[in-house]
Amino acid sequence: MYFFSFVLLCGMKNSVISIIYFLIGLTSIILLNQSAFWTGFFSKALIIPVLIILFLTNLYPLSNKLQWMMLAGLFFSWAGDVILEFSDNNSNFFIIGLVCFLLTHLLYFIVFFITPGKNSILSNRIYFLIPVIIYGVILVSYLYAGLAEMKLPVILYAIIILTMLTAAINRKDKVNKVSFYLVLAGAILFVISDSSIAITKFSHPFKSSVIVIMSTYVVAQYLIVIGYIAQIVNVKPE
Repeated sequence: MYFFSFVLLCGMKNSVISIIYFLIGLTSIILLNQSAFWTGFFSKALIIPVLIILFLTNLYPLSNKLQWMMLAGLFFSWAGDVILEFSDNNSNFFIIGLVCFLLTHLLYFIVFFITPGKNSILSNRIYFLIPVIIYGVILVSYLYAGLAEMKLPVILYAIIILTMLTAAINRKDKVNKVSFYLVLAGAILFVISDSSIAITKFSHPFKSSVIVIMSTYVVAQYLIVIGYIAQIVNVKPE
């Protein structure tokens, strides 16, 4: 309901950009599952730029530091997408890509957490942290034996991305329901996508991992962006 409320209320221009975004995302998933590297690489490299166009179409000129931080988060996501495509045979590229996404999650965390309003997750909703912590412990425990020299970076990354998810939960009652639920759904899918990457790389590669990783990532980034836009333009369901 919240997704369709946003698309309907924000006009045809957003709908067209959204369709282009998902078509590029779908093309990327198909091509990355095939052997040709460069076609998959270029299609993947186009995903976030289209999302940036959607972001700027709705919010330009950017009026405060939080909006610039969101844009910076998208830029680092794009850099991570590009760099990680060269990481299969080069651990240095993997580390650099990891850092790029780490910066994305840090920026998202800051934007979500310092949104004006009461930080209820630190007071009367602290119990919302329990499933997040349990998930983090289970994930790290599952991966730990295969991490080798990557133990510290991966644990740090897990903490940061789950902190980002916590900050998304903390937006409840700070923003309208459309914005809250879209961003929360996006944050959850981002955690699933990154968890799938970690499981594939450090534990048990699974069939169709590219489909799981990319589909959750593409939808996650879209939901976070339109959810943030819905916060600024104050979209409400009919």
